[in-house]
Amino acid sequence: MESTVIYEVKEEICTVTLNRPDVFNALNLQLVRDLVSALRRAESDPKLRVVILKGAGKAWCAGGDLEELLKLTEGSAADRRAYLLDFKAMIDTVRGISKPVIAAVHGACVGGGNELNIACDLTIASEKAKFGQAGPRVGSMPAFGVPQNLQILVGEKRSREITYLCRLYTAQEAEAMGWINKVVPPEELDTETEKWANEIVKKSPTAITLAKKMHNVYYDLLSSSAEIGVEMLTFFWGTEEAREGMLAFKEKREPVFKP
Repeated sequence: MESTVIYEVKEEICTVTLNRPDVFNALNLQLVRDLVSALRRAESDPKLRVVILKGAGKAWCAGGDLEELLKLTEGSAADRRAYLLDFKAMIDTVRGISKPVIAAVHGACVGGGNELNIACDLTIASEKAKFGQAGPRVGSMPAFGVPQNLQILVGEKRSREITYLCRLYTAQEAEAMGWINKVVPPEELDTETEKWANEIVKKSPTAITLAKKMHNVYYDLLSSSAEIGVEMLTFFWGTEEAREGMLAFKEKREPVFKP
């Protein structure tokens, strides 16, 4: 079976690539666990200073794996909780490792993919990238980045708009809101990301690590909300409403949500 993550090292920079291009790098349990392992591997290598997170194929990450999520709606609460705790561990690992993680985003960055993006320290995006949340449209909700950090980046009203309306935003719109750092032409994405990484490499590694920890303080204070989010989604994904949203998305039709 082909690895769900590609791990590459070039001098002091590690590039980790999400590698499920046939499903737009949707986050199934295997990918989530493999990404955590790759990040911990990078953390344990003393010569590495920066991690770049990329996506293979046409998208960066289109969110949770729909087929796996549909199975969870029919499974036990314990199964749903276990999946969500693994997802939370992925977000916490991106935040928690001492090395900055730079997202190099092209194509779709939606739902759980966007929550992963928000967890990264910096984001460089292609002009063709699209950002957004999809939860309430497909029988889910954000719990691991949007409530804690997106509203800090874009403001509370914008964050609620992004979450409630489930629209897609261009990279230029995301940059203007403070959602991401910089937008470049597609052919310049890798070069620009590597440029930023190399600038960080030249700085004091201890200072960068401490600066990352200080920037994480507010997120750390809100970490209990992510734990509450695990329990909310454990319940919600077991409802007919959640299953209807996921099935409608799979069947390419409008969902019928009954009050």
